[in-house]
Parts: sequence; structure tokens; C-alpha cells
Amino acid sequence: MSLELRSPKYERASIVVPEEASHLRKTFNGTICSNEGDEYQIQNNIVDLLAEDTVDMSWAQSSNHWKVTAALYEDIWRKRSLSILTGEEFPIQKEQELLIKWLNPRPGYRYLDIGCSTALYGRMLKQEEADCEVVSLDFSRQMLQEARLKSEAEETDMYLLRADARYLPFFSATFDGISMGGTLNELTDPTKVLYEARRVIKKNGTFFMMHLVKADAWYVRLLQDSTEWGGIKFWTMDESNELFRQTGFQVADQFSKGIVCFTKLLPA
Repeated sequence: MSLELRSPKYERASIVVPEEASHLRKTFNGTICSNEGDEYQIQNNIVDLLAEDTVDMSWAQSSNHWKVTAALYEDIWRKRSLSILTGEEFPIQKEQELLIKWLNPRPGYRYLDIGCSTALYGRMLKQEEADCEVVSLDFSRQMLQEARLKSEAEETDMYLLRADARYLPFFSATFDGISMGGTLNELTDPTKVLYEARRVIKKNGTFFMMHLVKADAWYVRLLQDSTEWGGIKFWTMDESNELFRQTGFQVADQFSKGIVCFTKLLPA
């Protein structure tokens, strides 16, 4: 089915993205506009709501716009990162099991992956349930281009959307489920993004979150503190849960290993 967006410029205006844009095995280009007349481009199936708009970014965020980062991110870093961060073998399949267990993708349900990078979570959801609908959102054009290549290779269809997560371009209660993997620690305004996630999720929806917490060991904390200048933030488990509570969520389940934490959030 087609995807309805909320115009970034006019809160009550809608934009319809044709279903063909989600068929990633066939190149789709075009222009879409709201009933107020604001226009946006679709290039190689990527719906671009930012165009050349500048967004204030930390160093950590700006590195996601490098082509080499996008090319190496998943295969070199992401599939090994949890084993590195937890200090023990943690294959990505275990992360996938948690994602599928907690989000429980169903036919006809709609899911949003915020800060999707190469759409790893979105592809996992579609592999589990081909008839669900996935929107993978990121502000990095390079990451979305890599997401398209990987999705095409796996014959996976989804919507790819370039937008600012602080201003999610959706009407309220659009999604049955939301996922976010590691993005929370890189956000310049995590409270704003979480409020937006709460707005667009349905009252019975589920939010799957993977984030990093402050280490117990002092020497690891020193390393974490040194990365904050680059825009990467860490909270304790209690601080993270308080952040979720303040933004309208309740913790339904949680699993942590080392500094890696998986949290199942429900709308409060």
C-alpha cells in the first residue's frame, strides 16, 4: 500500500508516497508534494524530505555521512560490535531473536526503524514477516543508499526515508512498532526524538531499543567520557529508564550484557 506522510512544513497537510517507491528491485524516481504544494524528490527509491537542508550535527553524526562509513558499517562493525562491547561472543542472530520476539512482526502491521543506518532491523523484520510494512528512516543519504543496495540484494521491499527524527514526518499513531539500534547514544536531542516516537506509535505498539549504558568499571567509564566530545552520550540503566519514563514509555522487559542494553518499551 502507499505511505502517507505528514508534510514537514504544514502539520495538517499530507503527502502520499506511491507504493512503487518501496519496490527496491526496480528503480523509482519522481516528485511528491503535499496538498499545500511543498515538493520533495524521490531518487533511487529514497524519499528525501531534507534535500540540502543543513542539520546541526555532532562529529559522531557527521561521520555517518561519509561514504566509507556506510560501506563498512554493517559488515565490518555492526556484526561484530556486540561481541566487542559485551566482551564475549554475541552473534547478531541473538539480537535478531530479541527484535523478532519483542516486536512480533505481523502481516499488515507497519513498523518504523529510526536511525536505520543500512536498514539492518528493517530487513530482519521483513525476513521474518514479508507481508508487514517497514519504513527505514535516517538522515544520512549514504547510509540509505547502502540500505537500498543491501535490501535489493536480499529482495526485500521497504520504504527508505531521509528525514530528521526530531520532527518525524508522520501523523500520530501511525506505527504498530518502532525500533532503534544504537542511535539513542548519538542523538543531540534524545528527549525530542523519544517524544516524537511516542507520538507516532499506536497505544498498543511496541518500541524495541538497543542502547549503550555507562560501564561499571572506572577505566571503561574514562573511555566513555572521552567520547562525549564527539557527541556520544551514555546513561546508567536507571538514568535511561527515567528518560524513557519522562517521554511517555514504560519498560516492559530488559536484557543487558556488559554496556549493551536491550529494552522493550510500551506506551505508558
